[in-house]
Amino acid sequence: MSIDPSDPGHGHSAAAWTAVIIMLAAFAIGTTAFFFELVWLVWASFGLLIAGVIVGYVLSKVGYGVGALPAPHTH
Repeated sequence: MSIDPSDPGHGHSAAAWTAVIIMLAAFAIGTTAFFFELVWLVWASFGLLIAGVIVGYVLSKVGYGVGALPAPHTH
């Protein structure tokens, strides 16, 4: 597999990792809550899932997204 230096990558950023970790935790909590029939916790985990999407978006706009990766220096 060759590496193209012009390709910024897909999801290799702090924003993407943070969003995925939050959403994965929300999914795990929601699945467990569904098993134990805790409806309020299922909906709370859905809210956490939406919060993960928002956090990822905000972090990418603040400068922690893929487009914020520094360009290689040439000397």
